[in-house]
Amino acid sequence: MKDRFQELFAAYAIAQHTLPADTIHEVKRRIIDSLGVMCAAINDDSPTAARMYAEQYPLQDGATIFGSTVRANPETAGFANGVAVRYLDFNDTYLSLEPLHPSDCIMPLLALAEWKNASAAGLIQAIAISYELSMNLCDAASLRTYGWDHVNYIGLGVAAGASRILGLNAAQTAHAISIALVPHAAMRQTRAGELSMWKGAAAANSARNGLFAALVASRGFTGPFEPFVGQMGFIKHELGGHAFDDKALERITRNEPPHRICDSYIKAYPVEYHAQSAVDAACELYQEIRDWRLIEQIEIETFKAAYEIIAGDPEKWKPTTRETADHSLQYIIAAGLVDGQVVRETFSPEQLRDERIHQLLSQTKLIESARLTAIYPESIPNKLTVKTKDGAIHTREARYPLGHAGNKMTDAQVVAKFRTNSARVWNDTEAEHLLDVVWKLENVASLRELTNRLPKKA
Repeated sequence: MKDRFQELFAAYAIAQHTLPADTIHEVKRRIIDSLGVMCAAINDDSPTAARMYAEQYPLQDGATIFGSTVRANPETAGFANGVAVRYLDFNDTYLSLEPLHPSDCIMPLLALAEWKNASAAGLIQAIAISYELSMNLCDAASLRTYGWDHVNYIGLGVAAGASRILGLNAAQTAHAISIALVPHAAMRQTRAGELSMWKGAAAANSARNGLFAALVASRGFTGPFEPFVGQMGFIKHELGGHAFDDKALERITRNEPPHRICDSYIKAYPVEYHAQSAVDAACELYQEIRDWRLIEQIEIETFKAAYEIIAGDPEKWKPTTRETADHSLQYIIAAGLVDGQVVRETFSPEQLRDERIHQLLSQTKLIESARLTAIYPESIPNKLTVKTKDGAIHTREARYPLGHAGNKMTDAQVVAKFRTNSARVWNDTEAEHLLDVVWKLENVASLRELTNRLPKKA
């Protein structure tokens, strides 16, 4: 028995597409955004640990490790760099039946393309293919419903993109997809309860598995047959026996050029995406109230997915790790009402112990709203109602945070975010040179023109 999904995805990965101009432009914007959030996280604990791990496996002609003079094989360098991109929860997002950070594919694919001396245009194609496959899979079926993690879709997307970079044929690409899928099922426990450093590493690990799969397939290795439809396959175990929604895969079935990257969202704040609009609402109410001590009660209304992912666990009421706090809707809102902003320092150890924030958390009520659930994921709705001690009621409802597909960032705003995030690594001149390379990426002679500009010291 053949596996139609395996064959479909493999055929799409190797098809010859002319990328639309806006797809190419969005790939460049996502590379810029990813490099910026890497810079902002370069000295933090998880990126440092991942970099130190990667430095144990030097390879003279390998791929660049961000913040190091050492190079490593693409799987190892791609993992370390991917951890740095994901750490602050500040890279892009897509929300559908399954949420995803599709830019988790970028650094592993860049590492592979650099190591193979592939063309920049080929890298752009691979990134676009990875976005297309992984985002359409998010439309086709939910993983978290059955206890599995969204990063499984990243592994599939990276396997497809890596197969394209390596020039694999349809059969080899099909095996790469199977090898990425069957042995590497990631559990949702990564994002349940108190969250650890692995929250920011799971996608990088899944991407590493995708690279590994393509690399071994390129040497003739075969993967399990019927990885999706088999009696012990993906659909039975990770989708509870429910097949993909074929309508969600129509673009791939019709072999349309990759374009879904244009539907992903660039983040304005370093928090889980379902809380982005809540930050807008909290900061607006801060401007009205000005003093957290005047607040008597806070009521948060949110939608079902946000409640389940970033609000419902008891650990979200008193987070003790950065990873839990930036996935705690109530903590994020309380911090915004105290400080009038939500930035990377909002999740520092000092802020996690801030008694002002904990006081407001004790005065907070959380409601899962059927009305808001009905308008998700077309929008990201959150409503805050704050009662002050003088009896006044202050209300804000926000739906389309800056960077959402319905409220896109301009190029100037993407660059401004990059400059803020990269300031601890690059001066203005260095940042401008890097931006110039990325904006003209398809025309550079070698990807080393990009990677040689990455910082060699954290």
